[in-house]
Amino acid sequence: MEWRTLAGVGLSTAGFLGYVAGIYVSYPGRSFSITAVMVGITLIAIGHQTRASGEP
Repeated sequence: MEWRTLAGVGLSTAGFLGYVAGIYVSYPGRSFSITAVMVGITLIAIGHQTRASGEP
């Protein structure tokens, strides 16, 4: 698995868990969980794109 894809999955998972936690508990910086999910999805897409184009 490419590092971009792995980082994207990890960041998306952490962001999703932060979002779910933010529903029940108000904590500073909880709005960044949405950003983490968006960046994670972008990294997953970039990882799949580079693998499909044949780049190392």
